[in-house]
Amino acid sequence: MKNFLFFSSLLLVLSIVTGCGSNKELQERAPAQFQDIYYTQGENGLDLHIPVAAIQDNRINLKSVYFRGMKSPLIQDSEQTNLFTANFSTANGMHIMSSDPTEENKNRVPQKAEKVPFEIEDDEAILVFSQNDKTKYYKLTGIEEKN
Repeated sequence: MKNFLFFSSLLLVLSIVTGCGSNKELQERAPAQFQDIYYTQGENGLDLHIPVAAIQDNRINLKSVYFRGMKSPLIQDSEQTNLFTANFSTANGMHIMSSDPTEENKNRVPQKAEKVPFEIEDDEAILVFSQNDKTKYYKLTGIEEKN
């Protein structure tokens, strides 16, 4: 009887713990009005550009984005305040070979792959944002490359 109570208690605790950890849901409503989302590919990696037409700054905070197996923070452009950019380093890290250490410090370290919490295609990304201090997720679709 003691074993039964122990195992049933253990099972209950495990189900509560795993249930709380997988509480990630995609939001159906966009946290902002987005324009055409695109990425540009450069020598050191790619940059994901998210132009925002309208957002409630006091309620919504765009934090980061998952794209092509990597995660990067979103940075609001200082000149174009409606543009958010995420930088993903895909370079092998050794483009500049020099005897001058300051020149070699310009090499970007490639980002490690990071598990995306949802299934996405190559033209999709997961936007991580907070709304009223709660972390939420939204799937961005139709992302195209621009030159």
